[in-house]
Amino acid sequence: MDKNAGVHIVFKNMNEPGRHQAKRVLPIVSIVTFIGFLDTHLLIPVLALYADELGAGVGTIGLIIGVYSLTHTPANIVFGRLIDRIGYKIPLIAGLLGDALSMFLYSMSQLPVHLALVRVLHGITGALIGPATMSVTADYSGDLPKGKAMSFYGMSIAAATLFGYGLSGLVASRLGYKAVFFLGVGLLVVGMVLSLLLPGRKAARRVRPEYGGFGRTRELITRKGLTIAYSSIFAQYFSFGGLVTLLPLYVKSLGMEAFHVGMLLAIFAVMFILLQFPSGVLSDRTGRLTPTALGLLLGIISLVALPFLSTFLLLLAAMVLYGTAYGLLFPSVSALVAERTVPEERGLATGIFHALLTAGVAIGAPVMGWVGEVWGVRLGLALSASMAVLALVVVLRNRRRI
Repeated sequence: MDKNAGVHIVFKNMNEPGRHQAKRVLPIVSIVTFIGFLDTHLLIPVLALYADELGAGVGTIGLIIGVYSLTHTPANIVFGRLIDRIGYKIPLIAGLLGDALSMFLYSMSQLPVHLALVRVLHGITGALIGPATMSVTADYSGDLPKGKAMSFYGMSIAAATLFGYGLSGLVASRLGYKAVFFLGVGLLVVGMVLSLLLPGRKAARRVRPEYGGFGRTRELITRKGLTIAYSSIFAQYFSFGGLVTLLPLYVKSLGMEAFHVGMLLAIFAVMFILLQFPSGVLSDRTGRLTPTALGLLLGIISLVALPFLSTFLLLLAAMVLYGTAYGLLFPSVSALVAERTVPEERGLATGIFHALLTAGVAIGAPVMGWVGEVWGVRLGLALSASMAVLALVVVLRNRRRI
């Protein structure tokens, strides 16, 4: 038996909240998670256009977009450790406040350099939200099965993706770019108020003091179950980075328009949302390995198939499959993080999770974009699945450790 499991069981029996408290907290944190991730997705459809309006060149626009990930990725790990030390409520409120300030400052930017500086701030403050909300969800799932509990977390993130893309385009086309930023400010203030209703957490006691700093991070990454969760989430979002970079180019080469790209991404997000809960229940019944491996496999199949499809309906079917892959994988890997850690280390564990998620997109997009430029968009799309293949190998090699 994993020696961490004994620690986890003792802590859960003594301190973790029950089903009644979970029913009170989980709806609030689900809404806060949705709002906390919505602002970044509101920006994606309009930021490049806004930067262009301020006079940024193509290279500068890429830098403005990418600098968020450069700061956000390491900040997730740093703030994860902070959350373990002081609890999640104050960091969560600070993160939402910082994101609201960032959205306001976007509207005040006059030059491309202003946008770049605000992106740095946004990347830092946004890194407080992911580890905090995921830690709250894990801690206050009580005696609910972890797969079912974490499926609500996944639904909140997927819903933020879907509504963020659609709402941003609608608001920007009707009211202008600044209206998108002000909308983000208002929603984040609502999220901050809701966060005040969340319970605090007592100061964390040290569970394994022999691990500190990098040693603790290394121990979590190599822990049974967490290796599977971390490699899978990185691989899935690496593939997504390649997809969002190359899919618009491939669709355009087929004579279709931006509308078709939006519809394909929308159906992906819808399937991602719809599959969360049933996948979480499946994960609780069959174990984490089956949905994780199946999710990776379906993601590989859909990406490899995409370059061979030339009609919108077939592309739509492939994106349904790709959304299904995400819906199967996310509850299982997030549940692994929840159940293979104790509350005192969940901040760091969830910080690593979100850092790898962000890094996957940040690395996958430019790398697969370069592959598409050198070897062609079709091959680039297919090779976007390469990291998922490696992750599937990791999952299968570690199947007896989960």
